[in-house]
Amino acid sequence: MNKGVLYAAGSYTAWGLLPIFWKALHNVPALEILANRVVWALVVTLAFGAARSNWAWFGTALRDRRTLLTFGATALLLAVNWGVYIWAVNAGHVVECSLGYFINPLVNVFLGVTFLRERLRLGQTVAITIALAGVLYLTVTYGAPPWIALVLAGTFGSYGLLRKTAQLNSLEGFTLETVAMFPLALGFLIFTEMTTGGALVHAGWGTTLLLASSGVITAVPLLLFASGARRVTMTTLGLLQYIAPTLQFFLGVTLYGEKLTTQSLVGFALVWLALAIYTIEGAVSGGRASRARTAAAALK
Repeated sequence: MNKGVLYAAGSYTAWGLLPIFWKALHNVPALEILANRVVWALVVTLAFGAARSNWAWFGTALRDRRTLLTFGATALLLAVNWGVYIWAVNAGHVVECSLGYFINPLVNVFLGVTFLRERLRLGQTVAITIALAGVLYLTVTYGAPPWIALVLAGTFGSYGLLRKTAQLNSLEGFTLETVAMFPLALGFLIFTEMTTGGALVHAGWGTTLLLASSGVITAVPLLLFASGARRVTMTTLGLLQYIAPTLQFFLGVTLYGEKLTTQSLVGFALVWLALAIYTIEGAVSGGRASRARTAAAALK
């Protein structure tokens, strides 16, 4: 099997199983988990950077105002995404988290049209319309918008949009993001330690090890994804990305016993239908484009 497929599938599988990890830390406040995740993620990324012995990019990035503003914004989006996700998982909303990542590809298309002036194909228009109908249906049946799903999809989609136009690669960009988040995260942990006593060390070695491991489970899937994305087509990557929300959905329903009503299942079904149309249309369109390029090359 293509190494790229293995790397990408591994990253999405790890992200899909993350609720198990955060549930193991359910006794720790979400903000404290988030702060530890940032601090330990920076430790891991600095270790990877030291192994590569290439830091020339860092000074260049610090002197570039546009780069600093871009990655300051992506750091903020990432912090909100992580914080909401951690809180939602431990508050019993794993299924709604999965909805956010199911609709994320369609949010990406919408953002591409809105900000990058990409043109919608008919299949994409149909898919987005059906997904919107699903979200509106869930809003009516819940009595409120599925805000967790919308925040997760919106922040991650916006994050991807900004990273798409950024100059730094995956590891360098993530290092700069964690550097940007680090002062607040460390300050919060120090404040917690001085006031109520933080979970790190005080909550037992098991919890301490889990919190320290949050850096590894954050950085490694990201690096696997970066390696896989360079080796596979966007169509393959688009199909593999459904591994994560699918695993989250089944974890929420089976392992954690979250209630799935008939009404919410209808809303999910509409979103799944939209994703099926989006995926099939993308595969067909990609195949046509590939054949057109082959034919054009043959004429030269």
